[in-house]
Amino acid sequence: MSKNEQKFEDKIKELEKIINELENGNTNLDESIEKYTKAMKLVKECDDKLKGIEKEVSKIVNSDGKLEDFSIDSND
Repeated sequence: MSKNEQKFEDKIKELEKIINELENGNTNLDESIEKYTKAMKLVKECDDKLKGIEKEVSKIVNSDGKLEDFSIDSND
């Protein structure tokens, strides 16, 4: 992770702050649009990160050390 890249948790905190500011209604239209745009960017970044993590944890190491997709057979 580069020095300028925020941690996931920091992005969530910033997103919460922006949401609170927008809900407060104390910003003018231009500021609101700017904050909304930033919030949507943060949402996309967080969503992409979660999707990447989901891909990683849906893998399992098989007996020969190779990664394969993890699935549970529901045929009992």
